[in-house]
Amino acid sequence: MILTKAQYDEIAQCLVSVPPTRQSLRKLKQRFPSQSQATLLSIFSQEYQKHIKRTHAKHHTSEAIESYYQRYLNGVGKNGAAPVLLELANEVDYAPSLMARIILERFLQEHEETPPSKSVINSMLRDPSQIPDGVLANQVYQCVVNDCCYGPLVDCIKHAIGHEHEVLLRDLLLEKNLSFLDEDQLRAKGYDKTPDFILQVPVAVEGHIIHWIESKASFGDECSHHAYLHDQFWSYWNRITFCIHYLCLLWNTLLGTPVWVTDR
Repeated sequence: MILTKAQYDEIAQCLVSVPPTRQSLRKLKQRFPSQSQATLLSIFSQEYQKHIKRTHAKHHTSEAIESYYQRYLNGVGKNGAAPVLLELANEVDYAPSLMARIILERFLQEHEETPPSKSVINSMLRDPSQIPDGVLANQVYQCVVNDCCYGPLVDCIKHAIGHEHEVLLRDLLLEKNLSFLDEDQLRAKGYDKTPDFILQVPVAVEGHIIHWIESKASFGDECSHHAYLHDQFWSYWNRITFCIHYLCLLWNTLLGTPVWVTDR
């Protein structure tokens, strides 16, 4: 789906004062009925992640961590079944799964002989039954299942959606009878960093020559485009398009047949 910059800015502005809850997503859908649920959820998630990155540091000072931990202990001391951690995260405007990580790490530091490793923390967040305290396990579980932007459940959903879109793209390429190499085939050939598909015979799309395709199952806002260009796309262009230029020049030299490829 293609949005105009004005449409995107309107949605993003609407999200400034919206808490990251499923109820907020339903209200967002009512406000923008012409946009798909998937588009709104993707924009919602990206805008919220930007907010979390901006405010992350203040939640990880020693003073903030100790304050959150004492508030958690006081809350569960009064009612261990109440959603203490979830309400605390919403109150201080921090992702529930990230708040659960802070409290879990602080709890383990107090009760374990050695500091918990990152892998142990991640494992407990994925499976709260591993947490050696039943009340905290329930609190962490509530945070994970109610977080629509962060946490192991969201990561699993994103991975599944990404894989689904790669399969759909593969089916479309096969339907169009286009010859391609996928990521596994490219790695077998020695490529260490690859796009999802390289077209063995480039195609023209709206006046542009396409050599490779990278599938991203998320909304492509300006910030994510810049990040992907820096982290992935330029390296693809440098390695893959350069090789195509070289092969075309070699073809010209051997056969005297002019073959042209475009730059970026």
